[in-house]
Amino acid sequence: MNLFLSLFKLLPPELAHKAALISLNILYKLKILNLLFPKFKDQEYEFLGMKLKNKLGTAAGLDKDGDFIDCLGALGFGFLEVGTVTPKPQNGNPKPRVFRLFDEQAVVNRLGFNNKGVDHLVKKLKSKKFMGIVGVNIGANKNSKDQKRIDDYIECFRKVYKYSDYITVNISSPNTPGLRDLHDLDNIKNLILNIENEAKLNNFNRPIFLKVSPDESAETIKSIADLINLSNLTGLIISNTTIDKEILHNKKNIDIDGGLSGAPLMKKSTEILKAISNHNPELPIIGVGGVMCKSDFNEKINSGASLVQIYTGFIINGPKIVSEILN
Repeated sequence: MNLFLSLFKLLPPELAHKAALISLNILYKLKILNLLFPKFKDQEYEFLGMKLKNKLGTAAGLDKDGDFIDCLGALGFGFLEVGTVTPKPQNGNPKPRVFRLFDEQAVVNRLGFNNKGVDHLVKKLKSKKFMGIVGVNIGANKNSKDQKRIDDYIECFRKVYKYSDYITVNISSPNTPGLRDLHDLDNIKNLILNIENEAKLNNFNRPIFLKVSPDESAETIKSIADLINLSNLTGLIISNTTIDKEILHNKKNIDIDGGLSGAPLMKKSTEILKAISNHNPELPIIGVGGVMCKSDFNEKINSGASLVQIYTGFIINGPKIVSEILN
């Protein structure tokens, strides 16, 4: 598998990502996927009424359209998060828009919510064979503004809730203009109220998370956490990518536009996680950002995360990272 991983690294980033997932899917359909990756014992864990095999999951972005739920689930993840999905299909930003920084164990992306649309994802959720926990990450189309942006979240919520074990509301991608403005307290109050009303209307009583940016101050995130406590929403996912490139060692990369993920994000993301957990120890938090190995996973848990997600660690190190973390 190391040979295949090396070959994928020679391909352009987006092509490599798609080729790797298609390869995993072929191995899954041939029923040989589990012969190639070490098996490990389940570490059963119950969280907010969800029964998981373990605390490790995929972050949104790894499987935007739900095309690879079954093969990813077969690798042993405790849960999967698909999306970010928007009401209408969209191509995202112009290419090139993904940059792998192997010397930093990092990725910069400015994809811009490229996806096949919520209706495609719903079809995939209906047809999946994976019986584990699957959450859906919802967003807004690029051209939607103001209340129309809120309406986009509601449309996605309305279409996916029947097929979701939990829902994540993504307000933190740096690649959709103005999206992070939803961290403003007046804007977030409006969004929370609309999501809350839609959940009540559909008797949706499963978890709902907000995914927040690591570039907001801890005080802003604490205020959002306080609003969640006063609502029927559940908790936070901390965090999305950062636009802060000063944390990179190789300064020639600081001018690449987009969100930075991977090892350089670990410290910044985890510091916010810890601050919010200390501020509100009862708030359910999923930790994500910079998890590249077992010690990173443990640090997220020890800092207050109940569950942990990976994305860039999977891209850089390949599927073996699952067993390396969970063994």
